[in-house]
Amino acid sequence: MSGSQYRAHDARRQDRADGSILLTSNIPMDPVARCATDWLEGWAQAAPDRVFLAERSADGWRRVTYSDALERTRALAAALVDRGLTAQTPILIVSGNGIDHALLTLAAQYIGVPTVPVAEQYALIPAAHPVLERVIGMIQPRVVFADDGDRYGAALSIPVMAGMEKLVSTNPGAGHTALDTLLNASGDVSALNAAVTPDTVAKYLLTSGSTSHPKGVITTQRMMCTNQAQLKACLPFLADHPPVLLDWLPWNHVFGGSHNFNLVLANGGTLHIDNGKPIPALAQHTLDNLQDISPTIAFNVPMGFAMLRDAMQADAALKQRFFQNLDMLFYAGASLPQDVWADLETMAREVRGDMPLFNSSWGLTETAPAALIQHEFTPQSGIIGVPLPGVAIKLVPAGDDNRYDVRVKGDTITPGYLNDPQKTAEAFDDEGYFITGDAMRFVDPAQVNLGMRFDGRLAEEFKLSSGTWVRAAGLRLEVLARLKGLAADVVITGADRTQVGVLIVPTPATAEGATQDGGALIARNAHEIAERLKPAPDEGSATAIRRALVMADPPSMGDGEVTAKGNLNFRKLLARRADLVERLYSDADPAAIRP
Repeated sequence: MSGSQYRAHDARRQDRADGSILLTSNIPMDPVARCATDWLEGWAQAAPDRVFLAERSADGWRRVTYSDALERTRALAAALVDRGLTAQTPILIVSGNGIDHALLTLAAQYIGVPTVPVAEQYALIPAAHPVLERVIGMIQPRVVFADDGDRYGAALSIPVMAGMEKLVSTNPGAGHTALDTLLNASGDVSALNAAVTPDTVAKYLLTSGSTSHPKGVITTQRMMCTNQAQLKACLPFLADHPPVLLDWLPWNHVFGGSHNFNLVLANGGTLHIDNGKPIPALAQHTLDNLQDISPTIAFNVPMGFAMLRDAMQADAALKQRFFQNLDMLFYAGASLPQDVWADLETMAREVRGDMPLFNSSWGLTETAPAALIQHEFTPQSGIIGVPLPGVAIKLVPAGDDNRYDVRVKGDTITPGYLNDPQKTAEAFDDEGYFITGDAMRFVDPAQVNLGMRFDGRLAEEFKLSSGTWVRAAGLRLEVLARLKGLAADVVITGADRTQVGVLIVPTPATAEGATQDGGALIARNAHEIAERLKPAPDEGSATAIRRALVMADPPSMGDGEVTAKGNLNFRKLLARRADLVERLYSDADPAAIRP
């Protein structure tokens, strides 16, 4: 990609008397759209026959053009009006990504009705139904949508769904309404669309719940539309090359549902909805889809890029198709291993003689999401960049040199949480900056345009009884690396105690042949666990693992120990398993491992 296709960093740093630092961008930004459906109307006029959405259907693809999408959006919107839906009656969406999901969302936004997409696990896993019930109690929906009446039938039948209309794409059962029947509505919804403003609520998105119960983040049209104008200012190639995506990232998360979906819609691109995921059972679907699609932007998590790297090393044709049209590769969710980065760069240069922009960004559900982005070339992984135009980043010193508590202000920041004024008030500081709870460091404090690195979640940190701080997020990753193959996940313990310990979620290899002792396992490979965790002679108390215990019972999504993203809710797990923590610190307990 030529240099004119991306914009170099141009950040401004202001050091304040109180020790905090303000970061902003000097890059100008074009006017912001009023609402997302203005993009749909614009592209339906400018490129009516261009494919907007595509999804797998039997052996081929079901495709919807921009003109088709607008026509169906208006019809669905008219049907929603006929049902009396308003800004106070949100639509709950319990199934995953799909064309019908997208069109219903756009129809709701067309007339100012919020949608609430939730993780499909909440509906598909009976043990998680209590989480779904809590969400319903919080948002009070009048209508619920699922793409398959059979697959989601159990969830649609839970008592709290009584009285709600169930819209279903396929296999509608008794008491369900086939979504296609709504396409017969023909009322004029133009006046309602004209009444949508930048402050109209587009959706309520649930936080991950890694440190508390999920909260409903108010997401306005202004937040989504501003974020797209910011991205376009930093990535000029979006105006020249309408993005073509093959993307699996779920729409109940802000990155897949707001960032990626709207990136395609705002720039007149095409979104191929990937039925694959970077897990062994589904990865082949993605590889099969890449037989048909040569993307211009590739979004993925590090594991997804690693699996793709391995596949391309064995398939030259796949490598050619993947890289030939790419403008950008983008990783999120965790730092990309440098060896994966290097291998992908080598492959790209073999195919095309250069390297597409390879980058990452940072943001939260509450920031719509992108607040920082690496939008110029860098040779290394792990950098999340500089502020987007229109975003103000406040860095508050957090302990040692070059480590900061990150706070954010701008038009992409949520006005608050649904029906939770206390949490809303707690989320902002006295200057109106949103308190993210994340920590960052400058790559080089003397060169702000080299960007920043993520440095953990402040909410996960704790003190030992000695007063020593333990940075649990970073330590957890180190422990997982040491216990590769033995631990599926770990929880760092030690708050107000003398030593750091870990509760281990075992892999099958660790659980096999283990003896249950209440809620703990006495593992056959306990000695190997102890050896791998054994601290170095001079290791400090903040990082030395002195105790470990293997949990017998897997973390429960229904009890809130696991989030929709599959992450552990550390606080909830430690509270529910306080007895195991006590056993962990008992020298006499037979299940406790002492490295």
